[in-house]
Amino acid sequence: MFEMKSKRIRNYPRLKKRKKNRYLIIDGYNFINARADLKNISDVSLEESREKLIDIVTEYSEFTGYQSVIVFDAYRVKGVTEITEERGSTIIVYTKESQTADSYIEKFVSELPRFDEVCVVTDDSAEQQIALGKGAVRISTREFNQDIDSAFKRISERTEISHSDKTNRIENNVSLDVLVKLEKIRRRKD
Repeated sequence: MFEMKSKRIRNYPRLKKRKKNRYLIIDGYNFINARADLKNISDVSLEESREKLIDIVTEYSEFTGYQSVIVFDAYRVKGVTEITEERGSTIIVYTKESQTADSYIEKFVSELPRFDEVCVVTDDSAEQQIALGKGAVRISTREFNQDIDSAFKRISERTEISHSDKTNRIENNVSLDVLVKLEKIRRRKD
């Protein structure tokens, strides 16, 4: 007869699943110059253009779940130290004197754990190659603009649906027989 030997199963400790962080890193001035509405605003006021970009990225990040980092370089500004500001799920970085956004992004990406999802938004080909070499995904500004437009369209659709559900119409609040009686009353007065 065939006899099956039972194998002893070891009790290995369960490994905890590491939470995967999602980062979206944007070369701020590169993106401003690539997006027509932001470029037009920057011709009048660079500060307003930066603020508009921050608002757009923050709303996009809240919707998609990314932790966003927008890097503005102070490459040609004398005597500036690095400034970091946080707004919601977006971190805004103004680099120190003589530091480019490219070098900041390269260093930032290389310091992130390899398990995290990292996307770099830029049209700078050298920066794209560095990002790919560090294991990040590169997204062109054109692709990112399309993603933003798509996300904002979905936000708008969800908002419209939630508003239409909350309309206070009589047919949503009374039974069908009461609605029929009310309609008969309405027609008698005409």
